[in-house]
Amino acid sequence: MISLKKYLDSTSSQSDTSTPTPPRPVMKVHPEGKALFPVALSAYKSALTEVGDCCLRACPALGSALKDDLRMLDETLTDTLTKGALEAAESNVRERLQDWGKRTALHDQQKTGEVKEILLMMAKTAESVGERDQRCAQQINNVTTSLNKIANLDDLSQIRASIQKNALELKTSIDRMTAEGKAALDGLRKEVSTYQAKLEEAEQIASADSLTGLRSRPFVEAHIERHIAAGSAFCVAILDINRFKAVNDEHGHLAGDELLQQFARELKSACRTTDIIGRWGGDEFIILMECGLEEAQAQSERLTKWICGNYTLQEDTNPIKLVVAASIGLAEHLANETSKELFARADVLMYKNKAASRIPVDRHK
Repeated sequence: MISLKKYLDSTSSQSDTSTPTPPRPVMKVHPEGKALFPVALSAYKSALTEVGDCCLRACPALGSALKDDLRMLDETLTDTLTKGALEAAESNVRERLQDWGKRTALHDQQKTGEVKEILLMMAKTAESVGERDQRCAQQINNVTTSLNKIANLDDLSQIRASIQKNALELKTSIDRMTAEGKAALDGLRKEVSTYQAKLEEAEQIASADSLTGLRSRPFVEAHIERHIAAGSAFCVAILDINRFKAVNDEHGHLAGDELLQQFARELKSACRTTDIIGRWGGDEFIILMECGLEEAQAQSERLTKWICGNYTLQEDTNPIKLVVAASIGLAEHLANETSKELFARADVLMYKNKAASRIPVDRHK
């Protein structure tokens, strides 16, 4: 990013001759600078993609949103990039990475604290069980000592009374041990149930896309891998909102986010309960359908009619009315096909449908 800024600064200094300025050192641009800039820009965009992937692997719960943000930023970086736009992009990347780092550190700290509490709870439970066992062992030892003394008694009435006394003490000891064990077990079950609920909540958050509430990409990918391993028949549909970038460019990213949220709700309403719906990234969505190709095609046609059409976005006091269309690429999993190959086929079909439809998005206030 720094090298790109230097390049733009130097070219700007050389081209601006309208106002005389005192002589100052000017960085000279290599004759091949213009040819190298697209290469440097492409390398930087690739680096943004890799950073997003690494953050997603490092913390799936928070990395998905950052990856989507970096991907959308990547789309704004073109060969006609100005110095001001480049500085804004650099600042945006720095702020998002810093924010992700802080939130990830807080997330890890919270999870570490929960694990620490579980370990302390287990240690205290084990300690209480150990103390109980020691008390019971001492009580039983006392009873055994008393029984040994009975052997030295000659009076039958004394023997009977001693046996009754020791039997009562033994019963009391066993009852106390049972009650203490039940209390410890009930407490342990309660604690485990509490932390199980916390873990399930954390898993739910990690498996959901932060913007749309649909399943996250890693969650859908994991389910697809399970279907492949089990040899189950299924299809994958990848959906893309046509001309979504134009919505961001004309109305801003907040309007784009609201459109993604509304589109996700409509998509969820149109799908069956057995379908797994996730956000693939940016304005792309994915659906895992547990059926054959013929049934999946009928379902795709039905949901296309449902999700495409009129949308209204609330921007301050002026609503934005949009006519939204989407392109779908549907592919059935083939024998011995990897998930990567399946995604590639569905993606190609989706872009073919997008190119063939060329349905515009009408936007008016």
